[in-house]
Amino acid sequence: MSDEIKECCGLFGIYNHPDAARLTYLGLYALQHRGEESAGMVVSDGTVLRGVKGMGLVENVFTSERLAELKGSYAIGHTRYSTTGSSQLKNAQPLQVDYSRGSLAIAHNGNLINAWLLRDELEAHGSIFQTTVDSEVILHLMARPTFRRFEEVLVDSLLRISGAFSLVILREEELIGVRDPSGFRPLCLGKFGESFVLASETCALDLIGAEHVRDIEPGEVVIINQNGVRSIKPFPETRKAFCIFEHVYFARPDSMVFGESVHMVRERLGRQLALEHPVKADMIIAIPDSGNSAALGYSHASGIPLEIGMARNHYAGRTFIQPLQQNRDFKVRVKFNPVREVLKGKRVIVVDDSIVRGTTCKARLKSIRDAGATEIHMRVSCPPIKHPCFYGIDFPTKGELIACTHTQEQIRGFLEVDTLGFVSLEGMLKAVKGDRANYCTACYTGEYPIPFGGEADKYVLERKTTGELKP
Repeated sequence: MSDEIKECCGLFGIYNHPDAARLTYLGLYALQHRGEESAGMVVSDGTVLRGVKGMGLVENVFTSERLAELKGSYAIGHTRYSTTGSSQLKNAQPLQVDYSRGSLAIAHNGNLINAWLLRDELEAHGSIFQTTVDSEVILHLMARPTFRRFEEVLVDSLLRISGAFSLVILREEELIGVRDPSGFRPLCLGKFGESFVLASETCALDLIGAEHVRDIEPGEVVIINQNGVRSIKPFPETRKAFCIFEHVYFARPDSMVFGESVHMVRERLGRQLALEHPVKADMIIAIPDSGNSAALGYSHASGIPLEIGMARNHYAGRTFIQPLQQNRDFKVRVKFNPVREVLKGKRVIVVDDSIVRGTTCKARLKSIRDAGATEIHMRVSCPPIKHPCFYGIDFPTKGELIACTHTQEQIRGFLEVDTLGFVSLEGMLKAVKGDRANYCTACYTGEYPIPFGGEADKYVLERKTTGELKP
Protein backbone atom coordinates (compact mmCIF):
# COMPACT_ATOMS: atom_id res chain seq x y z
CA MET A 1 0.00 0.00 0.00
CA SER A 2 1.52 3.30 -1.08
CA ASP A 3 0.83 7.02 -0.84
CA GLU A 4 -0.17 7.15 -4.52
CA ILE A 5 -3.47 9.04 -4.68
CA LYS A 6 -5.94 8.33 -7.44
CA GLU A 7 -8.67 10.60 -8.69
CA CYS A 8 -11.54 9.35 -10.74
CA CYS A 9 -10.82 10.58 -14.26
CA GLY A 10 -10.38 13.20 -16.94
CA LEU A 11 -13.08 14.30 -19.39
CA PHE A 12 -12.94 15.76 -22.88
CA GLY A 13 -15.59 16.45 -25.49
CA ILE A 14 -15.74 18.30 -28.80
CA TYR A 15 -18.67 19.40 -30.96
CA ASN A 16 -18.63 20.00 -34.72
CA HIS A 17 -15.07 19.40 -35.87
CA PRO A 18 -14.14 17.10 -38.79
CA ASP A 19 -11.08 15.84 -36.92
CA ALA A 20 -12.92 15.19 -33.65
CA ALA A 21 -11.19 11.87 -32.87
CA ARG A 22 -7.65 13.24 -33.20
CA LEU A 23 -8.44 16.32 -31.12
CA THR A 24 -10.05 14.16 -28.45
CA TYR A 25 -6.92 12.01 -28.41
CA LEU A 26 -4.82 15.11 -27.81
CA GLY A 27 -7.19 16.35 -25.13
CA LEU A 28 -7.02 13.03 -23.31
CA TYR A 29 -3.24 13.02 -23.66
CA ALA A 30 -3.17 16.33 -21.79
CA LEU A 31 -5.42 14.83 -19.10
CA GLN A 32 -3.45 11.60 -18.71
CA HIS A 33 -2.45 12.58 -15.16
CA ARG A 34 -6.10 12.28 -14.11
CA GLY A 35 -6.28 8.57 -14.91
CA GLU A 36 -3.80 5.95 -16.09
CA GLU A 37 -5.78 2.71 -15.75
CA SER A 38 -7.91 2.97 -18.88
CA ALA A 39 -8.90 5.33 -21.67
CA GLY A 40 -11.83 5.48 -24.05
CA MET A 41 -13.46 7.54 -26.77
CA VAL A 42 -16.84 7.58 -28.54
CA VAL A 43 -17.27 9.44 -31.86
CA SER A 44 -20.48 10.26 -33.74
CA ASP A 45 -20.82 10.93 -37.47
CA GLY A 46 -24.31 12.33 -36.92
CA THR A 47 -26.09 9.00 -37.16
CA VAL A 48 -23.91 6.28 -35.59
CA LEU A 49 -21.81 6.28 -32.40
CA ARG A 50 -18.58 4.27 -32.55
CA GLY A 51 -16.30 3.72 -29.59
CA VAL A 52 -12.86 2.42 -28.67
CA LYS A 53 -11.59 1.84 -25.14
CA GLY A 54 -8.84 -0.15 -23.53
CA MET A 55 -6.70 -0.64 -20.45
CA GLY A 56 -3.57 1.47 -20.12
CA LEU A 57 -2.34 4.85 -21.26
CA VAL A 58 -3.89 7.03 -23.96
CA GLU A 59 -1.03 6.53 -26.42
CA ASN A 60 -1.33 2.73 -26.09
CA VAL A 61 -5.12 2.52 -26.38
CA PHE A 62 -5.53 4.79 -29.41
CA THR A 63 -3.34 3.54 -32.21
CA SER A 64 -3.35 5.39 -35.53
CA GLU A 65 -5.40 2.55 -37.03
CA ARG A 66 -8.04 2.84 -34.33
CA LEU A 67 -8.25 6.61 -34.65
CA ALA A 68 -8.71 6.29 -38.43
CA GLU A 69 -11.80 4.18 -37.82
CA LEU A 70 -13.41 6.79 -35.57
CA LYS A 71 -14.91 9.08 -38.20
CA GLY A 72 -17.21 11.89 -37.16
CA SER A 73 -17.49 15.47 -36.02
CA TYR A 74 -18.62 14.89 -32.44
CA ALA A 75 -16.72 13.04 -29.72
CA ILE A 76 -16.22 12.50 -26.01
CA GLY A 77 -13.29 10.85 -24.24
CA HIS A 78 -12.27 9.64 -20.80
CA THR A 79 -9.19 8.68 -18.80
CA ARG A 80 -9.86 6.64 -15.69
CA TYR A 81 -8.76 5.63 -12.27
CA SER A 82 -11.15 3.32 -10.44
CA THR A 83 -12.72 4.79 -7.33
CA THR A 84 -15.89 2.74 -7.73
CA GLY A 85 -15.86 -0.32 -9.91
CA SER A 86 -12.84 -2.54 -10.27
CA SER A 87 -10.03 -1.90 -12.74
CA GLN A 88 -11.07 -3.95 -15.76
CA LEU A 89 -12.03 -3.31 -19.36
CA LYS A 90 -15.79 -3.57 -18.90
CA ASN A 91 -15.61 -0.63 -16.49
CA ALA A 92 -13.64 1.61 -18.85
CA GLN A 93 -15.52 4.68 -20.08
CA PRO A 94 -17.27 6.26 -21.93
CA LEU A 95 -20.21 3.92 -21.38
CA GLN A 96 -22.26 3.54 -24.54
CA VAL A 97 -25.82 2.28 -25.15
CA ASP A 98 -28.37 1.98 -27.92
CA TYR A 99 -31.93 2.30 -26.64
CA SER A 100 -35.42 3.37 -27.69
CA ARG A 101 -34.49 7.05 -28.15
CA GLY A 102 -31.32 6.39 -30.13
CA SER A 103 -27.70 6.13 -29.05
CA LEU A 104 -26.02 7.64 -26.01
CA ALA A 105 -22.54 7.72 -24.47
CA ILE A 106 -21.53 9.12 -21.10
CA ALA A 107 -18.26 9.78 -19.25
CA HIS A 108 -18.15 10.65 -15.56
CA ASN A 109 -15.67 12.26 -13.19
CA GLY A 110 -16.57 11.92 -9.52
CA ASN A 111 -18.44 9.52 -7.29
CA LEU A 112 -22.16 9.02 -6.64
CA ILE A 113 -22.88 8.45 -2.97
CA ASN A 114 -26.35 6.99 -3.60
CA ALA A 115 -25.42 4.79 -6.57
CA TRP A 116 -25.85 1.46 -4.83
CA LEU A 117 -29.31 2.42 -3.54
CA LEU A 118 -30.41 3.48 -7.03
CA ARG A 119 -28.90 0.34 -8.50
CA ASP A 120 -30.91 -1.88 -6.16
CA GLU A 121 -34.07 0.03 -7.11
CA LEU A 122 -33.38 -0.24 -10.84
CA GLU A 123 -32.51 -3.94 -10.66
CA ALA A 124 -35.76 -4.55 -8.80
CA HIS A 125 -37.56 -3.10 -11.84
CA GLY A 126 -35.69 -5.25 -14.34
CA SER A 127 -32.51 -3.33 -15.17
CA ILE A 128 -29.52 -5.52 -16.01
CA PHE A 129 -26.18 -3.89 -15.30
CA GLN A 130 -23.10 -4.65 -17.38
CA THR A 131 -20.48 -2.97 -15.16
CA THR A 132 -19.78 -2.26 -11.50
CA VAL A 133 -19.24 1.48 -11.95
CA ASP A 134 -21.61 4.02 -10.44
CA SER A 135 -21.83 5.91 -13.75
CA GLU A 136 -23.96 3.17 -15.31
CA VAL A 137 -26.78 4.10 -12.93
CA ILE A 138 -27.24 7.35 -14.87
CA LEU A 139 -27.70 5.51 -18.16
CA HIS A 140 -30.35 3.23 -16.69
CA LEU A 141 -32.20 6.18 -15.20
CA MET A 142 -32.25 7.86 -18.60
CA ALA A 143 -33.38 4.69 -20.40
CA ARG A 144 -36.54 4.24 -18.35
CA PRO A 145 -39.68 4.11 -20.53
CA THR A 146 -41.35 7.50 -20.86
CA PHE A 147 -42.99 9.69 -23.47
CA ARG A 148 -41.23 12.85 -22.33
CA ARG A 149 -38.62 14.78 -24.29
CA PHE A 150 -34.96 13.81 -23.89
CA GLU A 151 -34.10 16.99 -21.99
CA GLU A 152 -36.83 16.32 -19.43
CA VAL A 153 -35.62 12.75 -18.94
CA LEU A 154 -32.04 13.98 -18.56
CA VAL A 155 -32.98 16.53 -15.91
CA ASP A 156 -35.16 14.05 -14.03
CA SER A 157 -32.29 11.53 -14.00
CA LEU A 158 -29.77 14.10 -12.80
CA LEU A 159 -32.06 15.12 -9.96
CA ARG A 160 -32.07 11.51 -8.72
CA ILE A 161 -28.30 11.21 -8.28
CA SER A 162 -26.27 12.62 -5.40
CA GLY A 163 -22.57 13.19 -4.90
CA ALA A 164 -19.80 14.45 -7.14
CA PHE A 165 -20.37 14.34 -10.88
CA SER A 166 -18.94 16.20 -13.80
CA LEU A 167 -20.29 14.57 -16.97
CA VAL A 168 -19.86 14.73 -20.72
CA ILE A 169 -22.69 13.14 -22.69
CA LEU A 170 -22.80 12.47 -26.41
CA ARG A 171 -25.83 11.92 -28.64
CA GLU A 172 -25.83 11.63 -32.42
CA GLU A 173 -25.59 15.40 -32.98
CA GLU A 174 -25.44 16.82 -29.48
CA LEU A 175 -22.81 17.31 -26.77
CA ILE A 176 -23.84 17.89 -23.16
CA GLY A 177 -21.78 18.95 -20.16
CA VAL A 178 -22.99 18.65 -16.55
CA ARG A 179 -21.50 19.76 -13.25
CA ASP A 180 -23.07 18.78 -9.94
CA PRO A 181 -24.61 21.57 -7.83
CA SER A 182 -21.74 21.54 -5.33
CA GLY A 183 -19.13 21.78 -8.10
CA PHE A 184 -16.77 19.19 -6.60
CA ARG A 185 -14.93 18.43 -9.85
CA PRO A 186 -13.85 20.94 -12.50
CA LEU A 187 -15.27 21.22 -16.02
CA CYS A 188 -14.67 24.03 -18.48
CA LEU A 189 -15.98 25.24 -21.84
CA GLY A 190 -13.69 26.16 -24.72
CA LYS A 191 -14.00 27.43 -28.29
CA PHE A 192 -11.91 26.09 -31.18
CA GLY A 193 -12.79 27.98 -34.33
CA GLU A 194 -16.45 27.16 -34.91
CA SER A 195 -16.25 24.15 -32.60
CA PHE A 196 -16.99 23.91 -28.88
CA VAL A 197 -14.94 21.93 -26.38
CA LEU A 198 -15.56 20.56 -22.87
CA ALA A 199 -12.62 19.52 -20.69
CA SER A 200 -11.75 18.76 -17.07
CA GLU A 201 -8.81 21.18 -17.18
CA THR A 202 -7.70 24.09 -19.31
CA CYS A 203 -4.38 22.37 -20.13
CA ALA A 204 -6.37 20.19 -22.57
CA LEU A 205 -7.66 23.33 -24.31
CA ASP A 206 -4.14 24.72 -24.50
CA LEU A 207 -2.78 21.62 -26.21
CA ILE A 208 -5.23 21.81 -29.12
CA GLY A 209 -5.09 25.61 -29.31
CA ALA A 210 -8.63 26.23 -28.07
CA GLU A 211 -9.75 29.36 -26.24
CA HIS A 212 -10.91 29.00 -22.65
CA VAL A 213 -14.36 30.59 -22.58
CA ARG A 214 -15.42 29.90 -18.99
CA ASP A 215 -15.97 27.23 -16.35
CA ILE A 216 -19.19 25.25 -16.39
CA GLU A 217 -20.91 26.54 -13.26
CA PRO A 218 -21.91 24.29 -10.35
CA GLY A 219 -25.39 22.95 -11.03
CA GLU A 220 -25.24 23.86 -14.73
CA VAL A 221 -26.20 21.71 -17.70
CA VAL A 222 -24.75 22.95 -21.00
CA ILE A 223 -26.41 21.65 -24.17
CA ILE A 224 -24.43 22.12 -27.40
CA ASN A 225 -26.11 21.43 -30.74
CA GLN A 226 -26.90 23.06 -34.07
CA ASN A 227 -28.66 25.87 -32.22
CA GLY A 228 -25.49 26.83 -30.36
CA VAL A 229 -24.76 26.63 -26.63
CA ARG A 230 -27.68 26.66 -24.23
CA SER A 231 -27.48 26.57 -20.45
CA ILE A 232 -30.05 25.34 -17.95
CA LYS A 233 -29.79 25.12 -14.16
CA PRO A 234 -32.20 22.46 -12.93
CA PHE A 235 -30.73 21.82 -9.49
CA PRO A 236 -31.80 23.47 -6.24
CA GLU A 237 -29.27 25.94 -4.85
CA THR A 238 -26.79 24.39 -2.44
CA ARG A 239 -23.43 25.24 -0.91
CA LYS A 240 -20.40 25.06 -3.18
CA ALA A 241 -17.81 22.41 -2.38
CA PHE A 242 -14.87 22.67 -4.78
CA CYS A 243 -12.33 19.94 -4.04
CA ILE A 244 -9.30 21.71 -2.56
CA PHE A 245 -7.18 18.69 -3.47
CA GLU A 246 -7.44 19.66 -7.13
CA HIS A 247 -5.15 22.56 -6.24
CA VAL A 248 -2.95 20.59 -3.86
CA TYR A 249 -2.27 17.57 -6.07
CA PHE A 250 -4.54 16.51 -8.93
CA ALA A 251 -4.58 19.27 -11.51
CA ARG A 252 -1.64 20.13 -13.73
CA PRO A 253 0.20 23.29 -12.63
CA ASP A 254 -0.41 24.91 -16.03
CA SER A 255 -4.20 24.60 -15.65
CA MET A 256 -6.76 27.09 -14.44
CA VAL A 257 -9.08 25.28 -12.02
CA PHE A 258 -11.99 26.86 -10.16
CA GLY A 259 -10.94 30.17 -11.67
CA GLU A 260 -7.37 30.10 -10.31
CA SER A 261 -3.92 29.19 -11.57
CA VAL A 262 -2.97 25.85 -10.01
CA HIS A 263 0.73 26.76 -9.99
CA MET A 264 0.10 30.05 -8.20
CA VAL A 265 -2.05 28.40 -5.52
CA ARG A 266 0.67 25.80 -4.89
CA GLU A 267 3.35 28.47 -4.79
CA ARG A 268 1.34 30.35 -2.15
CA LEU A 269 0.94 27.11 -0.20
CA GLY A 270 4.74 26.85 -0.09
CA ARG A 271 5.08 30.44 1.10
CA GLN A 272 2.57 29.74 3.85
CA LEU A 273 4.51 26.62 4.87
CA ALA A 274 7.65 28.72 5.25
CA LEU A 275 5.81 31.17 7.49
CA GLU A 276 4.25 28.47 9.65
CA HIS A 277 7.21 26.06 9.82
CA PRO A 278 10.56 27.85 9.35
CA VAL A 279 13.78 25.92 9.90
CA LYS A 280 17.48 26.45 9.23
CA ALA A 281 18.73 24.37 6.32
CA ASP A 282 21.16 24.39 3.43
CA MET A 283 18.66 23.68 0.68
CA ILE A 284 15.09 22.87 -0.28
CA ILE A 285 14.16 20.00 -2.56
CA ALA A 286 10.76 18.97 -3.92
CA ILE A 287 9.25 15.55 -4.35
CA PRO A 288 8.47 15.96 -8.06
CA ASP A 289 6.25 16.84 -9.71
CA SER A 290 3.33 18.00 -7.56
CA GLY A 291 5.69 19.31 -4.86
CA ASN A 292 7.62 21.57 -7.26
CA SER A 293 5.49 24.70 -7.04
CA ALA A 294 5.15 24.56 -3.24
CA ALA A 295 8.91 24.05 -2.88
CA LEU A 296 9.49 27.12 -5.05
CA GLY A 297 7.18 29.14 -2.81
CA TYR A 298 8.96 27.93 0.32
CA SER A 299 12.27 28.96 -1.22
CA HIS A 300 11.00 32.42 -2.18
CA ALA A 301 9.61 33.05 1.31
CA SER A 302 12.57 31.65 3.25
CA GLY A 303 15.48 32.69 1.07
CA ILE A 304 16.84 29.14 1.20
CA PRO A 305 17.97 27.95 -2.25
CA LEU A 306 15.92 25.40 -4.16
CA GLU A 307 17.94 22.49 -5.55
CA ILE A 308 17.13 19.43 -7.65
CA GLY A 309 17.72 16.68 -5.12
CA MET A 310 15.30 14.11 -6.54
CA ALA A 311 15.17 12.95 -10.14
CA ARG A 312 11.93 11.48 -11.43
CA ASN A 313 11.66 8.78 -14.07
CA HIS A 314 8.65 9.88 -16.12
CA TYR A 315 8.57 6.54 -17.92
CA ALA A 316 7.94 4.44 -14.82
CA GLY A 317 4.86 2.49 -15.83
CA ARG A 318 2.48 0.64 -13.57
CA THR A 319 2.08 -2.86 -15.00
CA PHE A 320 5.67 -3.99 -15.40
CA ILE A 321 6.41 -3.35 -11.75
CA GLN A 322 4.15 -6.14 -10.49
CA PRO A 323 6.54 -9.11 -10.95
CA LEU A 324 9.08 -7.42 -8.68
CA GLN A 325 6.76 -6.64 -5.78
CA GLN A 326 8.89 -8.79 -3.50
CA ASN A 327 11.40 -5.93 -3.49
CA ARG A 328 9.65 -3.49 -1.16
CA ASP A 329 11.53 -0.41 -2.34
CA PHE A 330 11.61 -1.14 -6.05
CA LYS A 331 8.55 0.93 -6.99
CA VAL A 332 9.94 3.92 -5.12
CA ARG A 333 13.41 3.58 -6.62
CA VAL A 334 12.20 3.12 -10.19
CA LYS A 335 10.21 6.35 -10.01
CA PHE A 336 12.46 8.60 -7.89
CA ASN A 337 16.19 8.62 -7.36
CA PRO A 338 18.16 11.01 -5.13
CA VAL A 339 20.94 13.18 -6.56
CA ARG A 340 23.70 12.13 -4.17
CA GLU A 341 26.23 14.87 -4.89
CA VAL A 342 23.60 17.51 -4.14
CA LEU A 343 22.38 15.94 -0.88
CA LYS A 344 25.58 14.64 0.68
CA GLY A 345 26.44 16.40 3.95
CA LYS A 346 23.52 18.84 3.67
CA ARG A 347 20.60 19.90 5.88
CA VAL A 348 17.61 19.40 3.60
CA ILE A 349 14.03 20.63 3.61
CA VAL A 350 11.85 18.20 1.66
CA VAL A 351 8.54 19.58 0.34
CA ASP A 352 5.74 17.22 -0.71
CA ASP A 353 2.05 17.73 -1.39
CA SER A 354 0.56 15.22 1.07
CA ILE A 355 1.05 12.17 3.26
CA VAL A 356 -1.63 9.49 3.08
CA ARG A 357 -0.46 6.15 4.49
CA GLY A 358 3.14 7.22 4.94
CA THR A 359 4.77 4.08 3.55
CA THR A 360 5.94 5.49 0.21
CA CYS A 361 6.95 8.77 1.81
CA LYS A 362 9.07 6.88 4.36
CA ALA A 363 10.90 5.00 1.60
CA ARG A 364 11.62 8.22 -0.32
CA LEU A 365 12.97 9.94 2.77
CA LYS A 366 15.14 6.94 3.59
CA SER A 367 16.72 7.18 0.13
CA ILE A 368 17.52 10.85 0.82
CA ARG A 369 19.11 9.92 4.15
CA ASP A 370 21.07 7.11 2.49
CA ALA A 371 22.33 9.64 -0.08
CA GLY A 372 24.10 11.47 2.74
CA ALA A 373 21.70 14.16 4.00
CA THR A 374 22.65 15.04 7.60
CA GLU A 375 19.25 16.51 8.50
CA ILE A 376 15.83 16.05 6.89
CA HIS A 377 13.01 18.48 7.58
CA MET A 378 9.74 17.33 6.03
CA ARG A 379 7.22 20.00 4.97
CA VAL A 380 3.76 19.13 3.59
CA SER A 381 1.63 21.59 1.61
CA CYS A 382 -1.72 20.37 2.93
CA PRO A 383 -2.99 19.54 6.44
CA PRO A 384 -2.97 15.97 7.79
CA ILE A 385 -5.51 13.79 5.93
CA LYS A 386 -7.70 12.18 8.59
CA HIS A 387 -10.93 11.22 6.83
CA PRO A 388 -11.88 9.20 3.72
CA CYS A 389 -13.21 10.95 0.63
CA PHE A 390 -16.54 9.88 -0.88
CA TYR A 391 -16.54 12.33 -3.78
CA GLY A 392 -14.11 10.78 -6.23
CA ILE A 393 -10.73 10.30 -4.51
CA ASP A 394 -9.56 6.88 -3.38
CA PHE A 395 -8.51 7.96 0.11
CA PRO A 396 -8.78 4.72 2.09
CA THR A 397 -10.61 3.97 5.30
CA LYS A 398 -9.67 5.82 8.48
CA GLY A 399 -7.51 2.99 9.77
CA GLU A 400 -5.22 3.28 6.74
CA LEU A 401 -4.70 7.04 7.05
CA ILE A 402 -1.59 7.58 9.13
CA ALA A 403 -2.74 10.99 10.43
CA CYS A 404 -5.93 9.39 11.76
CA THR A 405 -4.13 6.81 13.87
CA HIS A 406 -0.92 8.69 14.78
CA THR A 407 -0.02 12.02 16.34
CA GLN A 408 2.19 14.37 14.38
CA GLU A 409 5.14 13.43 16.57
CA GLN A 410 4.46 9.74 15.95
CA ILE A 411 4.35 10.38 12.20
CA ARG A 412 7.68 12.22 12.45
CA GLY A 413 9.17 9.22 14.25
CA PHE A 414 7.75 6.79 11.70
CA LEU A 415 9.21 8.82 8.82
CA GLU A 416 12.52 9.15 10.68
CA VAL A 417 12.90 12.86 9.94
CA ASP A 418 14.30 15.59 12.18
CA THR A 419 11.21 17.81 11.99
CA LEU A 420 7.78 17.60 10.36
CA GLY A 421 5.38 20.40 9.49
CA PHE A 422 2.00 20.45 7.75
CA VAL A 423 0.41 23.64 6.49
CA SER A 424 -2.59 24.53 8.65
CA LEU A 425 -6.15 24.36 7.37
CA GLU A 426 -6.41 28.13 7.71
CA GLY A 427 -3.10 28.55 5.90
CA MET A 428 -4.19 26.28 3.08
CA LEU A 429 -7.39 28.26 2.54
CA LYS A 430 -5.39 31.50 2.51
CA ALA A 431 -3.66 30.21 -0.63
CA VAL A 432 -6.86 30.43 -2.68
CA LYS A 433 -8.10 33.86 -3.70
CA GLY A 434 -11.74 32.89 -4.15
CA ASP A 435 -14.35 32.44 -1.44
CA ARG A 436 -12.81 29.97 1.00
CA ALA A 437 -16.26 28.81 2.10
CA ASN A 438 -16.72 27.33 -1.40
CA TYR A 439 -14.11 24.60 -0.87
CA CYS A 440 -14.59 21.05 0.39
CA THR A 441 -12.10 20.18 3.14
CA ALA A 442 -13.83 17.03 4.40
CA CYS A 443 -10.70 14.86 4.16
CA TYR A 444 -9.08 17.13 6.75
CA THR A 445 -12.06 18.03 8.96
CA GLY A 446 -14.57 15.19 8.55
CA GLU A 447 -17.27 17.75 7.75
CA TYR A 448 -18.89 16.32 4.61
CA PRO A 449 -20.75 18.90 2.50
CA ILE A 450 -23.42 16.46 1.26
CA PRO A 451 -25.31 14.65 4.02
CA PHE A 452 -25.70 10.96 3.32
CA GLY A 453 -28.72 10.13 5.46
CA GLY A 454 -30.35 6.86 6.52
CA GLU A 455 -29.04 3.60 5.12
CA ALA A 456 -26.77 5.47 2.72
CA ASP A 457 -25.11 7.10 5.73
CA LYS A 458 -24.44 3.72 7.30
CA TYR A 459 -23.02 2.33 4.06
CA VAL A 460 -20.84 5.28 3.15
CA LEU A 461 -19.32 5.87 6.55
CA GLU A 462 -18.53 2.19 7.15
CA ARG A 463 -17.56 1.12 3.65
CA LYS A 464 -14.18 -0.36 2.79
CA THR A 465 -12.34 0.79 -0.31
CA THR A 466 -12.75 -2.48 -2.18
CA GLY A 467 -13.25 -0.88 -5.57
CA GLU A 468 -16.70 -2.45 -5.92
CA LEU A 469 -19.93 -0.51 -6.11
CA LYS A 470 -21.89 -2.54 -3.58
CA PRO A 471 -21.01 -3.14 0.07
